[in-house]
Amino acid sequence: MKMERSVHLFSTVVVFVLVLLAPEMGVQTQMVAHARICESPSAKFKGICFSKSNCANICQTEGFVSGNCRVFKCICSKDC
Repeated sequence: MKMERSVHLFSTVVVFVLVLLAPEMGVQTQMVAHARICESPSAKFKGICFSKSNCANICQTEGFVSGNCRVFKCICSKDC
């Protein structure tokens, strides 16, 4: 009976420690996963933006990583 009780107590302590550590590990993973993105309207894109690929190509010529059409404007983006 005494052995059962200590195994139960040990299991409870292990679960409690894991519950305390789980949020800490999750926060670290989230902080690493989210990079800050800087956006700017394209300086070279002319007209109304309908084509994501055309916008992205022009943004790359301006030194950005990608581009998207947003409210008919070409918005370029890159990691800050």
